[in-house]
Amino acid sequence: VEGDTVIFSSKQIPGNEISIGKVQNRLAERGVIMVSDRQSMIHVSGHPGRPELAALYEWLRPDILVPVHGEIRHMQEQCRFGQAEGIDHCTFQSNGDIVRLAPGAPGKIAQVPTGRLVLDGDIIVPADGESIVMRRRLAHNGVVMVVLDAKGRPQVEGMGLPLDEDYADFVAEAEADIVSALKRLRGKSAKDRDAVIEAARLAARRAASRWSGKKPQVKVMLAQG
Repeated sequence: VEGDTVIFSSKQIPGNEISIGKVQNRLAERGVIMVSDRQSMIHVSGHPGRPELAALYEWLRPDILVPVHGEIRHMQEQCRFGQAEGIDHCTFQSNGDIVRLAPGAPGKIAQVPTGRLVLDGDIIVPADGESIVMRRRLAHNGVVMVVLDAKGRPQVEGMGLPLDEDYADFVAEAEADIVSALKRLRGKSAKDRDAVIEAARLAARRAASRWSGKKPQVKVMLAQG
């Protein structure tokens, strides 16, 4: 509330300035007083140096060291430092590694899937799941729909392509390219459903790339004769 004081004791991590600025602006709108390391010597580091670690190991005298923070090279170096300080067992792990401390010798014994989960509509899915990845592709590159009738005549419709006034010319050229691609199919390929769909898909995508510089998702459908 107005008149409260919020202390930002940590330093800004590069890349987070905009997000932190938004939080601070919202606090300022409420009349909150903010103090950061720019105004006062209040910075607190959560990363001990070697002397602090050596002192901690001397106090605790642990048998096992399991670094859990930092990149792989940081954890490797902490293991080396810990062993130099007399710790017998050290193991570092990545996300998903299962580490056994006891019974028996400590170490990694298994791995489980990891990653971020997000709420997609009413369903919880992986943040890098196929549905989200596909929507990103559609958002960046658009989509082209191709319908082939029983005689192989195409109808093309593009969505999300930056063509505007050139759209009609693109459609005409894409349809002509598809017809040419299908005529080049020989023998069994000319009657193979998958071969026909792939030939039409590639022709439409190449036309879209020439006209727009995009590589859209292309969906080919065969109309029943």
